[in-house]
Amino acid sequence: MNAVNTEILVDIWQRLLADPRKSWVLFEHGTCVVLSTPEGDLAEQATHILREFGPVHAGSSAGDFGVIDVQGADGWVVTGHHPDVLTYVALDEPSGQEDFAVGLCGRSQRHQDGTDLHVVHVEDRKDSAGLA
Repeated sequence: MNAVNTEILVDIWQRLLADPRKSWVLFEHGTCVVLSTPEGDLAEQATHILREFGPVHAGSSAGDFGVIDVQGADGWVVTGHHPDVLTYVALDEPSGQEDFAVGLCGRSQRHQDGTDLHVVHVEDRKDSAGLA
């Protein structure tokens, strides 16, 4: 993923996760881990979560997904078996526009992020959590 795509993904996630109390970490292929209780090194905390809940294991809940059509982001958010692990899928990424194709694409990206574990952005909002 090049820097332009990373910048676009950061912008999209900043708009989608506008809650000033939510810290989050973005991985290379569009997977975002929202940290409900951010502590210590956020990249390390998110990597630990994604290592466990990112990879797809056939026949288990790790293969499940849901698709959310997000307004104003020109794409979808694909959910999985952990409520704080979300993957953004752009309009031009899936092989089709139906939920199944979008979900498979997002699940594949989540799997790739869950095995590569390459952090590209950390949104640290710990200090603003007490202000809201």
